[in-house]
Amino acid sequence: MASDNFVDYVKIHCTSGKGGGGSAHFRREKSIPKGGPDGGDGGRGGHVILRGNKQLWTLLHLKFKKHIKAGHGVHGSGQLKTGAEGKDEYIDVPLGTIARDSETGEFLFEITEDGQEEIIQRGGRGGLGNTHFKSSTNQTPRYAQPGEDAQEGWKTLELKILADVGLVGFPNAGKSTLLSVVSAAKPEIANYPFTTLRPNLGIVKYRDHRSFVMADIPGIIEDAHKGKGLGLRFLRHIERNSLLLFMVPADSDNIKKEFEILLNELKLYNPELLHKDRILAISKSDMLDDELMAEIKKELPKKIPTIFISAVARQGITELNDLIWKTLNDD
Repeated sequence: MASDNFVDYVKIHCTSGKGGGGSAHFRREKSIPKGGPDGGDGGRGGHVILRGNKQLWTLLHLKFKKHIKAGHGVHGSGQLKTGAEGKDEYIDVPLGTIARDSETGEFLFEITEDGQEEIIQRGGRGGLGNTHFKSSTNQTPRYAQPGEDAQEGWKTLELKILADVGLVGFPNAGKSTLLSVVSAAKPEIANYPFTTLRPNLGIVKYRDHRSFVMADIPGIIEDAHKGKGLGLRFLRHIERNSLLLFMVPADSDNIKKEFEILLNELKLYNPELLHKDRILAISKSDMLDDELMAEIKKELPKKIPTIFISAVARQGITELNDLIWKTLNDD
């Protein structure tokens, strides 16, 4: 996926349809010159609806379409005829899209299933016709109810990547290189921090035509949970991953401490992230000899599966994929 085409945050202005007014009509026929009220109800205004689409991976299609408008309801008419409903306006979004009210920040809903529909801006209700207001003391009500006004407002859509495996590490930990080796993804790779500014997705082909999805999350930095760097936008993608693959390079000054900092950032952002399965991969391990590798093993955390890999040298990649698959499918 080209990073320039990945959009995970948009603001859109949604306007629903106005409800149609009720009719104040009276029955007038040749044989019934003074018939009673027969005004029909107005049709409801159109809703603005978000719909999950599993074929979409980005909010790019909404980047330049900021204003969404639904149709107005039609007024009711005589002979108790109800006006037609206004046309609903559908917005297709990727799975993992969260909708919020832009002014208050209130969480509205999350789209997680293909075909799931949620109303983001509700259309106005149609007004009642005069037949509803007939009573024993008022046989000829000459009024009807107007339709409700349209509603409008700015909504924020945020996308959380849906992937089986999320790569977690400081900038320049080798995440993009690993993704380019194990999948057909072509992320930008360079020897400096923050090459990856947007998540990249890759489908990793496994044995017997099976596969899993891996996401290269942009590098976390210390205090990312406070929004430092682009921390909050990075961290929200991790919430949707089933398995977190922590990556710490072999040339780190303190591998255990670096892992603990990463883990702490996730904890401070959302403690529930600590309940996800975790694997620790020591990247760039082609620079280690057996003796140095043995020394590093003594310092590694004991309660997490660890593996030494080198994406460039293709070392440990098969074993890593086996470990990922086993963890993902371990009941």
